[in-house]
Amino acid sequence: MSRFSSDVVHELKRAGWTVGRRRLTQAETWARQISDHESPDGHRHSVFPAALVAWAEFGTLHFAIGGAGRDVLRRPFTIDPTRGLHLPRTLTDVGRALGTPLAPLGDEDGGSTYLAIDPGGRVFGVDHTGEWFIGSSMDAAISTLVLGHAPVRIRDDGRW
Repeated sequence: MSRFSSDVVHELKRAGWTVGRRRLTQAETWARQISDHESPDGHRHSVFPAALVAWAEFGTLHFAIGGAGRDVLRRPFTIDPTRGLHLPRTLTDVGRALGTPLAPLGDEDGGSTYLAIDPGGRVFGVDHTGEWFIGSSMDAAISTLVLGHAPVRIRDDGRW
């Protein structure tokens, strides 16, 4: 059984992904950069193994997609945690509501939505309208974003 549908594999390959891709040096560099960053109000990002695994396999990939998806408009997205470097307080606050720490993962549409990952590998989005559950794993989240499935809105109590 394949990890991804053929449509998702096509977009992964267009973005530069290959089976077995592991860029550990890049992931470790990001981990140092992310963990060393402190916001002016003293907040810091979380870094944990699930983030490192995601950054190593999918980091630097840019998905140049657009147009109608299955449920919502597909938007380009990039896996690069430095795109959310300026968000330690936001991710700390959202993580507190969810009951889990979050690490930056990337962004959609040049920063209209920021992507984050938790220690269990679940992926979330944060934008000006609220917080969204995108997938229970990186594979599920990439499939959701590439295929244009609707993410699930996170309620004020942190549930979805």
